[in-house]
Amino acid sequence: MPADLAVIGLGPYGLPLAQAAVAAGIHTVGYATGPEAGSLSPAELRRMHAAGFRLASDPAQLGRVRTAVICAPTPRGADGSLDLGQVEAAARTLAARLRPHTTVILESPVLPGATEDFLRPLLEEGSGLRAGRDFHLAYSPSRVDPGSRDHTPAGTPRVIGGLTPACTESAAAFYGRLTDKVVRARGLREAEAVQLLETNYRHVNIALVNEMAVLCHELGVDLWDVIRCAETKPFGFQAFRPGPGVGGHGVPQDLTGHATRTLRMVELAQQVNSRMPRYVVQRAATLLNEHGKSARGARVLLLGVTYKPDLADLQATPAQEIAVRLMGLGAAVSYHDPYVPAWSVLERPVPRADSFYEAAADADLTILLQQHRTYDLQGLSVKAQLLLDTRGATPTGAAHRL
Repeated sequence: MPADLAVIGLGPYGLPLAQAAVAAGIHTVGYATGPEAGSLSPAELRRMHAAGFRLASDPAQLGRVRTAVICAPTPRGADGSLDLGQVEAAARTLAARLRPHTTVILESPVLPGATEDFLRPLLEEGSGLRAGRDFHLAYSPSRVDPGSRDHTPAGTPRVIGGLTPACTESAAAFYGRLTDKVVRARGLREAEAVQLLETNYRHVNIALVNEMAVLCHELGVDLWDVIRCAETKPFGFQAFRPGPGVGGHGVPQDLTGHATRTLRMVELAQQVNSRMPRYVVQRAATLLNEHGKSARGARVLLLGVTYKPDLADLQATPAQEIAVRLMGLGAAVSYHDPYVPAWSVLERPVPRADSFYEAAADADLTILLQQHRTYDLQGLSVKAQLLLDTRGATPTGAAHRL
């Protein structure tokens, strides 16, 4: 049976879209732009396959759909800008098979103007078709909350911006099958700027509370209690919580090299957040010293090395830099994470603890980096010789908090 939808790129943006489409009864074909298809468990793949999902190995299948959504990742390049290489490869693959009346939507994080100035020429040159006349072109920022049980695709409004009003309506008709609410932006650039604002909003607010964490520690103030009280305000405040750093796939952008001015607030937020792994290691070394131990030779256990709780995703996890810095101080680092069976740092495998209770009891210092639901934090606070809680997840007074 021909598919209605092609999802190109099955990573952090494409896979949730494919799963939502299958759940909505849309016959979907997924085309991997890299090894990300391996993130599908055999059981999940069987369930999706039974509901109409197919993994495409032949790109010719991309030319048999009504809607094609490009979800290729756009990681930060060496110069700090977004790397659109995988978007380009996906566009060239699709363009060679693009048929008239197809709706093409970009969901990958890009800067305003990329859909029209970068993607459109690739599609038009490769297909001989004109966007807005022969096929529809639109942008929709991916709104994925990985691992969340509260924010489902159906309950999350989708923003749509098209090259033309007809492009917007065609894309809106597609997303209307997936979500209860579709929000129409004025155009492509407005929809792209929504993604920019949403991503930067998260990073700026995390940076603010991370700076508060450092300040409150110096002042002897319990920041976690401050947040608990502040979030009772019914207006003008949204609670963010500090942590050892900011991971994930959403890359903050300060527009450096892409506009006449930069977003100075975002640039500063990046500097603040990028310092947090170093701050965690400084706190760890200080704690060890206060208890008569040196970081050199100390046994340090890292608990939870993924960037988000209850998710097997190591993308940009601050645990990586923390482990590197601890090793640089001469510490013997081990880790425990129920979602990560093996982990390497600097191309060297990090020893994995089988039991986090026993490992915490044996370690000179345990650092809680991620509060997975499976962790018994009350028991941990009893077992650990010395505990640094970077998430404020342990009972008050049971650990040293960030």
